[in-house]
Amino acid sequence: MKRILAISLMIVAAATIAFSQCSDADKKKLEALDRAWGDAGQRGDQAALQNVYADEYMNMSPAGAFTKAQAIENAVKNAERNRANPNADKVGHDYYVITCTPNTATITHRNVITTKVDGKDQTFYTRSVHFLEKRGNDWKAVSDAGGPLNDAGQLLYLEMEWSDADQRGDVAWFERNFANDFYSISSVTGKLNTKTEELADIRNRKESFDSAVASDMDVRVEGNTGIVSGVYHLKGRDEKGQPLDRRIRYTDVYVKRDGRWLVLASQGTPIK
Repeated sequence: MKRILAISLMIVAAATIAFSQCSDADKKKLEALDRAWGDAGQRGDQAALQNVYADEYMNMSPAGAFTKAQAIENAVKNAERNRANPNADKVGHDYYVITCTPNTATITHRNVITTKVDGKDQTFYTRSVHFLEKRGNDWKAVSDAGGPLNDAGQLLYLEMEWSDADQRGDVAWFERNFANDFYSISSVTGKLNTKTEELADIRNRKESFDSAVASDMDVRVEGNTGIVSGVYHLKGRDEKGQPLDRRIRYTDVYVKRDGRWLVLASQGTPIK
């Protein structure tokens, strides 16, 4: 059990510390604006999209640059195709990182696209980066960029999901993302656990977690094998209700099967 901040997002997060004047309320408003923008795009709502984009808006996508008019036209066409398709793609957005000053903002997040391939659901991941400016009292999108996540990026986001699931005790997440031949070596007892045993430990866990901070992240990918290592600092309460403060150096091993990454093995070593 360990957790993570994606290294690929930490550059943006560092900018927050350096010069951001964002309050939590500001960030929530910007996230809400971004989600409403995404919803308007999926509906093909031209009026809403006209209010989102600045007149000089420019998108820098892997497919090439396009303007405000082209962005709206593309959204309308995509929405029309989706309405005619009973198996239209499902798109979700998560893991927002937002920085801002009184007049500028940067929003980045992951996009999760679920589509039908040969009658089966398959998930793809991309990342978006949006740049906004305050015009009067309204935020306007002046540019954005993004593209598919590479394998290293996907693994870092999976580590973030793992962290969230760990804190919630979300057994379903582990059932879905651990390979059937998964095993782990406990950072507390040194015990070797199978997937079944690990799931049972999570179900019966008496510890509670209040905070988790990861650092020294490193990702390596070789073909269909990925390795993520780092340091995890965990705080909370143990099974007796006593304060828990634990630092662990860990290694997670992933394997890609049928187009998706699964956790194959995990090992943690306490840092004294």
